[in-house]
Amino acid sequence: MWFFENVYEKLTAKPWACAIDILLTALLIYGLIVFLKKNNAARLTFFILIVIALGVVLSSEALGLSVIGSVLRYGTVIAIVAVLLLFPQETRRGLLKLASPREMHEAYTTAYDVSDEQLHSAINDIVRAAQNMSKKNVGALIIISTQNMPEHIIDSGTKLDAVLSCALLESIFNTKAPLHDGAVVVRGNRIVAAGCFLPLSHSTTIDKELGTRHRAGIGVSENYNVLTIIVSEETGVISIAQGGELTRYFDSQMLTDKLEQTYGLQATPELTKRRKRKNG
Repeated sequence: MWFFENVYEKLTAKPWACAIDILLTALLIYGLIVFLKKNNAARLTFFILIVIALGVVLSSEALGLSVIGSVLRYGTVIAIVAVLLLFPQETRRGLLKLASPREMHEAYTTAYDVSDEQLHSAINDIVRAAQNMSKKNVGALIIISTQNMPEHIIDSGTKLDAVLSCALLESIFNTKAPLHDGAVVVRGNRIVAAGCFLPLSHSTTIDKELGTRHRAGIGVSENYNVLTIIVSEETGVISIAQGGELTRYFDSQMLTDKLEQTYGLQATPELTKRRKRKNG
């Protein structure tokens, strides 16, 4: 057949070039299959492999099927375009990771026009508010954004632009408050908006016991470079969503460390001594 004859000719003429060609093609197909399986598209993977196999067979000049052979010969390209159209969020997330190969916290900006002391104070207030709400089983959803959030998310809530405090956070998430159902967007030491609506994650790997608040927290972290703090209304468990991944059971120290990491702050010796005195 034409395909195998062409491969044989290249193999005998330039074996190193043929080996690289086969390796790159195999890696491309393997990456496509892994991506589809990871996103629960096993059946689609099967059909794409059939299209690629037919493309190899029908592109043979011996069969003389020039039109269909030409179409199926580029089956891989068609498959890649189909994946981009069917999985836009997953593709976006992958491209963001490629664009920022460093650890997520290193890609954050720390330009907030406030001092480190003010940021530490904001972190302490967030941690205290999360702990207080956790003890009272008050649900909360706090987005820590180091960059400007899209306008459509901010506009879905109520713009505040207020200095962050523990009391203000607890007031917003009070079950009798009108904004308690939505998310609070925090940037630096200020609350940008409250009562915001977020995109829900469609991942099938999320524990079915987790509700809409957790899906919203995971969903926004899938699409944007943010850290989301979630306090469960049912159990009081504090969780963190980042990069589409959920980590549960955060205590005050773990949450403080994570926020300092997100804000790009380094724990000073004085802060470390203060913590030791407080814990001891």
